[in-house]
Amino acid sequence: MYLGRVRGTVVATVKDPHLVGFRLLVVEPHTFQRQPDGRAFVAVDLVGAGQEEWVLYVKGREAANALADPFNPSDRTLLAIVDEIALSEV
Repeated sequence: MYLGRVRGTVVATVKDPHLVGFRLLVVEPHTFQRQPDGRAFVAVDLVGAGQEEWVLYVKGREAANALADPFNPSDRTLLAIVDEIALSEV
């Protein structure tokens, strides 16, 4: 799983039939130290995340498998809203 922050929403009047009923959000990837880590992307929201919330997401085949029908075009899927991150020194 990867950490990201919701930066916006995408409105699509026409979607792939596998994605009907799901919100699409713009997410900025971050490291677990909360530093930006790449370009923003669009993800399928399974958890009802809101603007500026921290989220955990999966990508690739795992993203598609997270939806009920695994034969969908999702490349990134949100699976959790993060309440807190606590890192310890190693």
